Amino acid sequence: DCVTINVSKVSTYTSHSWYSILATMKQQKHVGCSLCCLSSRGSGFVCNSYNCRDSASLSQPGLCGLSNLGNTCFMNSALQCLSNTPPLTDYFLEDKYEAEINQNNPLGMRGEIAEAYAELIKQIWSGRQSHVAPRMFKTQVGRFAPQFSGYQQQDSQELLAFLLDGLHEDLNRVKKKPYLELKDANGRLDSEVAKEAWENHRLRNDSIIVDIFHGLFKSTLVCPKCSKVSVTFDPFCYLTLPLPLRRDRLMEVTLVYADPQHRPVQYRVVVPMMGAISDLCESLFKLSGVPAENMVVTDVYNHRFHKIFQMDEGLNHIMPKDDIFVYEVCKPSEDGSEYVTLSVYFREKTMRQSSNTSGTVLFGQPLLISVPKHKLTVDHLYSVVLEQISRYVKLPLAEEYSTPCPDKGTCNGSNGVVEGDIEEMEHQDGGQEGKEKLAEVDPCHSEGCMQIESARDLQPCKKQHFTFSLVNSSGTSEISSIVEGKILKLNGNYCLAMFFFSSFSLHICNKCFFFLVAFSVLAIDWDSDTRRLLFDEQEAQAFEKHGSMLQPQKKKAVVALRDCIELFTTMETLGEHDPWYCPNCKKHQQATKKFDLWSLPRILVVHLKRFSYSRYWRDKLDTVVEFPIRGLNMSEFVCDPRAGSYVYDLIAVSNHYGAMGVGHYTAYAKNKVNDKWYYFDDSSVSVASEDQIVTKAAYVLFYQRRNSE
Repeated sequence: DCVTINVSKVSTYTSHSWYSILATMKQQKHVGCSLCCLSSRGSGFVCNSYNCRDSASLSQPGLCGLSNLGNTCFMNSALQCLSNTPPLTDYFLEDKYEAEINQNNPLGMRGEIAEAYAELIKQIWSGRQSHVAPRMFKTQVGRFAPQFSGYQQQDSQELLAFLLDGLHEDLNRVKKKPYLELKDANGRLDSEVAKEAWENHRLRNDSIIVDIFHGLFKSTLVCPKCSKVSVTFDPFCYLTLPLPLRRDRLMEVTLVYADPQHRPVQYRVVVPMMGAISDLCESLFKLSGVPAENMVVTDVYNHRFHKIFQMDEGLNHIMPKDDIFVYEVCKPSEDGSEYVTLSVYFREKTMRQSSNTSGTVLFGQPLLISVPKHKLTVDHLYSVVLEQISRYVKLPLAEEYSTPCPDKGTCNGSNGVVEGDIEEMEHQDGGQEGKEKLAEVDPCHSEGCMQIESARDLQPCKKQHFTFSLVNSSGTSEISSIVEGKILKLNGNYCLAMFFFSSFSLHICNKCFFFLVAFSVLAIDWDSDTRRLLFDEQEAQAFEKHGSMLQPQKKKAVVALRDCIELFTTMETLGEHDPWYCPNCKKHQQATKKFDLWSLPRILVVHLKRFSYSRYWRDKLDTVVEFPIRGLNMSEFVCDPRAGSYVYDLIAVSNHYGAMGVGHYTAYAKNKVNDKWYYFDDSSVSVASEDQIVTKAAYVLFYQRRNSE
């Protein structure tokens, strides 16, 4: 049931003529999801299917998506907001721009940005296509703004700022800008100084952008030394509003106690937003009683330590979804014994079906264990690990004993090194290094290093349920298996001989020991049968919840738009790196500064400063800002006593989903033809309702002043 209209004699449609055609179609009750659009091949209309949730027609002007050319969602979002700004779009659709293109403006772009934008707007509002690819527009933008020339994700507000400035200079009616000297207020009335500033601005800047988007700030600076007051009035194109920063944050962490029989406990702690790891430990100490100096904070991912934090590191390195485990470790005791903290991973030995070779798979929760340095022997290490995992590893009642361990190597003189094979390292993750042989060097000659008891004094060995290996921090590359008779020689600096399945005592000299600590992680290797028989998976994963976890969480703070405006107009002191030059003192001073709004434009663009930068913190603020869809009254914030009513209605929103540097941009916009809201997601356009618009993703708001025609 399509309406056929003969357009063979019509070369182009203006927006007004197209609206009349649309009205005719509505009168003939042409509705439904099979809708009409102009054929791109010739005259007449063809039926197309348009994916939408009501009877909006594909031929509705302005309901045209923009193809994503590769990380160009930021551009599409900004363009849809500008496209749905009625006074600017009408200006281009009615071809008024043609008479005002300024090709000779040295600050402009020879009119090419204005022409490219006009062409794109005409495509969007032609009603002929469900979506278009803005390739030509992006090419032109990239020519004059190299930061937008590639296909990296950019900021929609930064593109808006460039585009509004570019359109202004391309359409500036002032062909030759006069030189104007800025004057200070010097005690004159604000109304006089403001009028002078606005007139001077219009003498150099006169375009459709100034007509629609420009307003006037009042800036007041006061010198802290001589009390000099400087008042200036400056034009603005958009209003950048700060969001109230949270002073603290909630973090969920799991404390692993040194007592092996104590299940881990999950806590919810309050920490400073700009705090350090030490602040986290202090907060956890207040809830747990474990001294902060005995804590090690880690980020555990995929059964390994993704990161072990230092006490002075910022909490901004911890993301909300990170699994943070805090381990209680031993510190030097009263007798002066020095403790060593070792990282321990659990691995299961597996057989590869395809190649009949063995491999290992990480499982369980990694450990941090503390061992007295003077007791760092393999036997003692085994007993310490066995005790640490005794809560979830259940051994048989009677240990099995094997025959006395044979002496597979002989002590090589005073060197204390047992002859045997040179251990090779195999990268089990298929890394580039593949299989490497470690360089041979002279054995360690440190006195007392790895002294071995006489084999004649050997007692029967207890059956070992797991073996030790030295691995890299990821647990993927094996440095050495700690087994009897194996020698590991490394880089010409260290030698390490390790024995297992025996009662040999292993004493490691300082030089060798520090290599162990600095370059390796201890892995506990289990065979599948032993793990299945002895390892209690359920108990290993069990933890308790502290009372802080059971308390209801406070709802995320909701900020009203007026709170952001009030924060913007609050007096502040300039930073030491951004001082003001006082003409009285003849030097830079940290003056107080206050912004006020003197006059507001027809279209008020509000940029919510969601991306926060500081020395220690870089993040996106996901605070929900409640802004009115209709009736935003800005009159109370305008300090001009003779100003009229400033009441605005929302017409568009640029949204950003995700975090800093990553994410996706979309837009909500109100169609000027039918006054309905739509959601623009690149090439997709769908109907939206007003209750969907206010979200934590709102980034740039477009308001139109009432009675501004």
